[in-house]
Amino acid sequence: MQEGQYESSVPAVSDRIVQAAARIVLEPVFEAGFLPCSFGFRPGLDPRDALQVLIDESWRGRRWVVETDIKDCFGQIPKDQLMQAVEERVSDRRVLKLLRAMLGAGVMEDGRVEHPLTGTAQGSVISPLLCNIYLHRIDRAWSARAHGVLVRFADDAAIMCKDRAQAEAALARYVALLAGLGLEPKAAKTRIVHLTADAEDGADFLGFHHRLVTVTSRRTGRKFAFLARWPRNEKMQYARDRIREITSRPRLRLPIGQIVTEMNAFLRGFAGYFRFGNSARALEKLQWYAFERLAKFVAERHKRSWAFGRWVVGIASPGRLGLLCLDGIIVAPRHDKPWRDTPNAGGEERR
Repeated sequence: MQEGQYESSVPAVSDRIVQAAARIVLEPVFEAGFLPCSFGFRPGLDPRDALQVLIDESWRGRRWVVETDIKDCFGQIPKDQLMQAVEERVSDRRVLKLLRAMLGAGVMEDGRVEHPLTGTAQGSVISPLLCNIYLHRIDRAWSARAHGVLVRFADDAAIMCKDRAQAEAALARYVALLAGLGLEPKAAKTRIVHLTADAEDGADFLGFHHRLVTVTSRRTGRKFAFLARWPRNEKMQYARDRIREITSRPRLRLPIGQIVTEMNAFLRGFAGYFRFGNSARALEKLQWYAFERLAKFVAERHKRSWAFGRWVVGIASPGRLGLLCLDGIIVAPRHDKPWRDTPNAGGEERR
């Protein structure tokens, strides 16, 4: 490892190559033992697989949710205990020596190389795998019968429980397991939520806000409740901030085509993730915001009124200057139909 070649916790290119090679070798070894409750950074799995579990368990009656996150997980994992977890499946001394070298490499802080006693660099290629290896001890110790269904995505977790008593016991159990690993939950992101029909609050997990809503069946006329999800307010604010940054005044000299290309790239990524949910209203608002920002950009570029910009983008230009269309791309999740089986689950957004 090339000590001193780091800027913050991001390894040098040569180190990333070595880490990638080590991950390729180690990942199949540990994948064989990982449990179904773990979804983060695993081959063949997706955040939407974890989100599907919440829908299924809610439909089965588990509507008390413990949501939690681990405080500075990557930075607080004890290196010696992490190596003990690795040694449970790996005995090759050369591989273990290489991993110790990776963990022992310093990080650049204010021009100096520091050697923290805990943690695996969050910017390294192999860190997600090492995190899963270490937190696998929680998965092994978890009892779904006693404490509810655990859904863990790396350091982010949700626990679906039958009632408040089980939810409180689950939270206490999870905190105790973390303490045994030298970790602790992030207080600001740890709480117990009761999902009740049409309540004003819900649970947050993997960027989505989850809330139980009641609808009336058009076919039978009967009412039923299901777990809906849409982007969290913080994610929507991030999207608006990013669009506003792309169309800011200091960039007025750039070609409009470049601005539209950058906006489309962001919108495609954002909508590509959040369209697997009940996000039609949220994406409609984001689409309108992008249109308004582009119209304002055109108006300021030509030193004309905002109305002129709206006319150029919305009427005078075919296809709204090529701005991505987010209409009709929503894939609504269902408890009896996993998202991978949904038509157009891997499709592209329409222009």
